Amino acid sequence: MIWTAKLIKHKNENRIAVQFEKNYRLIQRIKEFEDARWSAQKMVWHLPDTFENREHFNIIQYENTIPSPEGIEQLHKFKQHLASKRYSDNTIKTYCEALRSFLFFYREKPIQDLTNQDVIIYTNEYLLKNNLSASYQNQIINAVKLYFSIIRETKIDIEKIHRPKRAKVLPNVLSKEEVKLILEAHSNIKHKMMLCLIYSCGLRCGELLALKPLNIDSKRNVILLKNAKGKKDRIVPLSPKILDMLRDYYILYKPKTFLFEGQIIGNQYDARSLQLILKQAISKVKIQKPVTLHWLRHSYATHLLESGTDLRYIQELLGHNSSKTTEIYTHVSTKSIQQIKSPFDDL
Repeated sequence: MIWTAKLIKHKNENRIAVQFEKNYRLIQRIKEFEDARWSAQKMVWHLPDTFENREHFNIIQYENTIPSPEGIEQLHKFKQHLASKRYSDNTIKTYCEALRSFLFFYREKPIQDLTNQDVIIYTNEYLLKNNLSASYQNQIINAVKLYFSIIRETKIDIEKIHRPKRAKVLPNVLSKEEVKLILEAHSNIKHKMMLCLIYSCGLRCGELLALKPLNIDSKRNVILLKNAKGKKDRIVPLSPKILDMLRDYYILYKPKTFLFEGQIIGNQYDARSLQLILKQAISKVKIQKPVTLHWLRHSYATHLLESGTDLRYIQELLGHNSSKTTEIYTHVSTKSIQQIKSPFDDL
C-alpha cells in the first residue's frame, strides 16, 4: 500500500491528508475511518487529526516534538507505573502521548521547576492557539495530574489544576424504525448478527469483538462480558430472537476462539471492517445521518428508557460507574416530551 500522509488545515480544522494512487480497494479502506472525507479542491482524502490516525499513518506529531532527555526518562517511568497498575494499553498510550505533548512544550525547563501557571500557559499557548478540543485538553489534564501525583514532587499543586468546561453534548439516537432498517440491510448472516448483537445488548464495539462462544449462556439467557471497559465483568440479557440467530450463525461459521473471527481462524474480527459493515448498511437504506456503531448502543439505552426500564437497571446493563453518565439518556428520550402540547396548537 503506497500512500503519503501529512497534517493540513481544512476549513479551519486540523486534518490529516492522505494521498495514494486511485485504487478501489484503498478508497474502501480509507472510507472505514470515521469522518473520512474527499476534498475535490485539494484532491486528497482527509481524516480527523487524532493520535490514533497519526499513529496509523506514521505521522509522529512527535516530528519536532521530542521532549528533553529528562522528559523521555520520565515518560518511560510513567509508562511503567501505568502498566504496573494494569491500565489498559489504550489508556497507557493516550496518557503517555498527552504527557509527551506537555513535556515537549517545556523541554527547556527542568520538570521540578514547573508550576500551575505553566499549565495555564500551555493551555493558552498550545491547546487554544491550535484549536484543540476540550476533550483533548481534558486528556492532557488527566495525564498531568496523574503524573505529578505519583511520579514527581514539584511546585505544581494538582488540586488547583482546573479542567475545561464540559460541553453538554447529547447522545445521538436512532428511531426504532431506523434501527430496524439498518439491522435488516445485510443478507450476510455474520454481518447482520454483529449489528443485531450490538443493538440488542447495548454493546461497545470492543466488547462485541472480544466475545467468545463460551460467553453465551443459553441456559440462563445472558451474555457474560469479561474484562469490559474499566476491567469490569458484567452480564446482559440475551433476547430469545438473538439466541435463535446465534444458533444459525454458529452452525454456519463454527467459530473457534472468538465468536466473530476474521479471515484468519482464531483471530478477532477487525474493528474497521465492522465499521464498514455499518456504513454499507446505512448506505443501502439511504439514511443520511452519520451513524456510528456507538449510536446503536445509545439507541438501545434510550429505547429501554422509553419502554419504562428503570434507570438503575440501564446503568448496570451499560456498565456505567456513575448514574450521572446514564442520566444523559433522559434528555433524549421523547416519551415525555411528545406528551407536551404546544401552545401553537391552541392558536
